[in-house]
Amino acid sequence: MIAQPYQLYVERTDARKNMARFYAMSVEPNLFGEACLIRRWGRIGASGQRLVHHFEREEEAVGLFLQLLWQKRKRGYGPRSHLSRETTA
Repeated sequence: MIAQPYQLYVERTDARKNMARFYAMSVEPNLFGEACLIRRWGRIGASGQRLVHHFEREEEAVGLFLQLLWQKRKRGYGPRSHLSRETTA
């Protein structure tokens, strides 16, 4: 069982480079009680790619989560910078 929810969604956009990327992560339990770090990334609006890491202990998943968060922030990813159409309607 996961003691605390870990979820992240960040974006990186640059109109000059036609860049619109997203990166999402979450730590969730699987059916066998292992902690899984689920990563999704790709172009905003597309389904993107997915990768799942399995860990015996939650601390290991959280450690990788925090390491990847630091890397993404360093590369310029941040909170969603625009409002979606669903929110403004």
